[in-house]
Amino acid sequence: MAEPPALILASASRVRARLLANAGVDFDVMASNVDEDSVKESMLADGAKPEDVAAALAELKAVKISARHPDALVLAADQVLELDGALLSKPADIPAARVHLERLSARNHRLVSALNIAEGGAPVWRHRAQAELTVRPLSAEFISSYLDAVGDAALSSVGCYQLEGMGAQLFSRIEGDYFTVLGLPLLPVLDYLRARRVLPS
Repeated sequence: MAEPPALILASASRVRARLLANAGVDFDVMASNVDEDSVKESMLADGAKPEDVAAALAELKAVKISARHPDALVLAADQVLELDGALLSKPADIPAARVHLERLSARNHRLVSALNIAEGGAPVWRHRAQAELTVRPLSAEFISSYLDAVGDAALSSVGCYQLEGMGAQLFSRIEGDYFTVLGLPLLPVLDYLRARRVLPS
């Protein structure tokens, strides 16, 4: 019987890598370096939905690495934040993060996470998931103390938060899977890896 394929995570995200590692998955990491901003701008100009943007970016990342490593399974993910029908991008600096948090304060937003696994340079598996998050009213004083505490970590996610850390203090309600909020809906990935014998069943 043939050996199960190796797994490559096409992402520089330390959170996604940690989720896979904590679940007992063996994998290599290879960042895809896709120009995400230009893809987003082009798709949004054409009227694409947020979930379609996330799915397209995940597929581009997976296929790019898979073309170089056709015998492996290449897992890629992308996540977008939708607020009132518009996508937010990662803040460039702390003042921009403050503006983000002011916009999110006392409002609902949606996180869409898209996954893609490619093999032989082509997609073989896709998955989408979403979560609805309600940010409690945030005072100016809280936003300042929060940004002082988390520092540049606020710039690493589009919503300026890590739910597994102090970001949990931002919310009054979350509807959706914890792993989806973190950017890697983990349980469907593990199901697929078991089906491909990467993990024992």
